[in-house]
Amino acid sequence: MKLSELILILKFHRIIPVSASQTRKVVAMTTCAQAIKAWEAKSEASADEATEIKLCFQTPPINKLDTKVFGTLKKCQKLSLSTNMIDRMVNLTGMSELKILSLGRNNIKKIEKLEDVAGTLEQLWISYNQIASLDGLSCLTNLVTLYCSNNLIKSFAELDKLKANEQLRDVVLLGNPMYSETSSKEEARIEILRRLPNLKKIDGEF
Repeated sequence: MKLSELILILKFHRIIPVSASQTRKVVAMTTCAQAIKAWEAKSEASADEATEIKLCFQTPPINKLDTKVFGTLKKCQKLSLSTNMIDRMVNLTGMSELKILSLGRNNIKKIEKLEDVAGTLEQLWISYNQIASLDGLSCLTNLVTLYCSNNLIKSFAELDKLKANEQLRDVVLLGNPMYSETSSKEEARIEILRRLPNLKKIDGEF
């Protein structure tokens, strides 16, 4: 196994910390354009006609998103980008039918730039990142599902920012530091419901 491959594997499993800049010195990252081209070849389909596109666990990983490339995915309803090394979100201009966005297991520190899919996005999967704030979600008027476990959210007060998401019914938040504020999972559930009483499912349980 090459050293570059070993480093990427260790990074994916969070065994050693490897910054994006360090990894770039070892091997060039996969671009979004390259990933989509490979997906088209494997799927024998055109990305601009597809309703679901999976760009998960690219080797080498994707570390930068590309607004221009995603703008061609006009019929895409589910876009999966989990298990890469993406460091920030970008505008999704042109993705007028997007309903599910999967960004779990990346290096994202901030939820942002979702305005272009504010009226269509129903599910955001963003667990296992480095997110400390729930800012950036209030524009999502049809958000039903939010998976945001294993991030860096330190206080249940952050949940107050989700009150604007009136359709929100399903959340996964386990693994965030705020759970240390309570003595049990049941107590955490009560605290979450106190702030978001319309929820039907919390941490996988009804």
